[in-house]
Amino acid sequence: MTTLSLATILAESARRGPDKIAIVQGDLRLSYAQLWEDARRYGAALVANGIGPGDRIALLAPNVADFVRGYYGILASGGVVVPVPTLLNAEEAAYIVGNSGARAVLYEASFADIATTAARSVGVSAWALEGFATNTQPLRTFATRQAEDPAVVLYTSGTTGRPKGALLTHLNLVMNAMTNAFDANQFTRDDVVMGSLPLFHTFGQTVSMNSTFRVGATLLLQPRFDAAKAIEFMHDEGATLFFGVPTMYVQLLGAAAEASALPKLRDCISGGASLPVAVLERFEATFDTTIYEGYGLSETSPTASVNQHWFGSKAGTVGHAIWGVEVEIANDTLDDRIELYPDGQLGEIVIRGHNVFAGYLDNPEATADAIVDGWFRTGDIGQKDADGFITIMDRKKDLIIRSGFNVYPREVEEVLMRHPAIAQVAVIGIPDEQRGEEVCAVVIPNKGENLDGAALVEWSRERLGGHKYPRRIEVVEALPMGPSHKVLKRVLRAQFANNREA
Repeated sequence: MTTLSLATILAESARRGPDKIAIVQGDLRLSYAQLWEDARRYGAALVANGIGPGDRIALLAPNVADFVRGYYGILASGGVVVPVPTLLNAEEAAYIVGNSGARAVLYEASFADIATTAARSVGVSAWALEGFATNTQPLRTFATRQAEDPAVVLYTSGTTGRPKGALLTHLNLVMNAMTNAFDANQFTRDDVVMGSLPLFHTFGQTVSMNSTFRVGATLLLQPRFDAAKAIEFMHDEGATLFFGVPTMYVQLLGAAAEASALPKLRDCISGGASLPVAVLERFEATFDTTIYEGYGLSETSPTASVNQHWFGSKAGTVGHAIWGVEVEIANDTLDDRIELYPDGQLGEIVIRGHNVFAGYLDNPEATADAIVDGWFRTGDIGQKDADGFITIMDRKKDLIIRSGFNVYPREVEEVLMRHPAIAQVAVIGIPDEQRGEEVCAVVIPNKGENLDGAALVEWSRERLGGHKYPRRIEVVEALPMGPSHKVLKRVLRAQFANNREA
């Protein structure tokens, strides 16, 4: 029997570099030896409470040391981690706890009300992380698991209907951490990684936390992302790597103008959504660094492709597939089979390899729809050029069809982000009786700027095709964000669909 546990990521770094600092959170500094002992203590407390191999435990905590202790403690006990996003209300959290079949909820003190309410509503225990493992002797080592056993159940964002639980195995997550740390990126043991990405999210978990621990580097934890404080934290701690989603890069650019000093970042990685090229260029110039944009999903552990030193980097693309993974473009009109397209043709992005999940928890129908002929169907539209670089155009569901012509929101967003008065933009389709859908741009102006909607329409018309430029402009102070800091376009569509211009 082949055994493998995601817990080995932390265990091995504790064995090889016990005195190295693993995490920094405020004034707290924990070495790898301390962190691994704490995790084993949490694991022992779980075992004492009847938790065994295969049992699922919900984990509700922000980016604090106790999240890390709880995460690896669950794994050490042989349990399965069910991360609960910290932006959910009690009812939403209860759905994840109940649907996952979690035996209990481990929570950080500031989320006590949500955690206890959610646990009580589905009839399971709720345990506070603080003090949970006090006076408990740590496990000697982690429980044995098979490589294909589930390690984490990650719930999708639920853009259509209720979220689904993606089953990620120990093999999925160990391989993705390994590939991120040693192949796709150039981590070193001396790196200091800024962990602003939510650890409950797949990007933060795998790329920030697990990959950092795999190489034995140091992870900086910020409980809640604050751009100005992040810049100060990174500068003071000598951060060398920053990983974030596009909204974080936009906010860091805004905060940089008022910062007394900037960190010396060697490299940055962007994922979670498409990064406008204009933002990439401004950030690289401001922080004197390089951004490598990548692509992945909860169902792919998450990394599927990224711009890599092996192939060079190309702005506006998500690079090449990572080692051991294939990313191709398929006919998006076929549901029952995969028909791959040649380079240069637009279609649905499909993925296969060690990173593809084991399926959706208790949902064989959705699993069968998602995995066809051994390929995971992403629902994203993209293309691959002759050099192998992959470009994401948009989600299939975000595609705008205006008068029978396809309009990809990202293409419009890229152009609008070059307008000097625009800080952020989201392009959506809204119902239109004559054209089916109309292109609407929801924009946040730069500080001190007043945007004239009619003038922006004219500016866009000069730079975009006749069917692409937005006829409607909505100026807002903020865009709705999901737990992983992605713009919720479905919320914008609902907000503006029946709110016609005067």
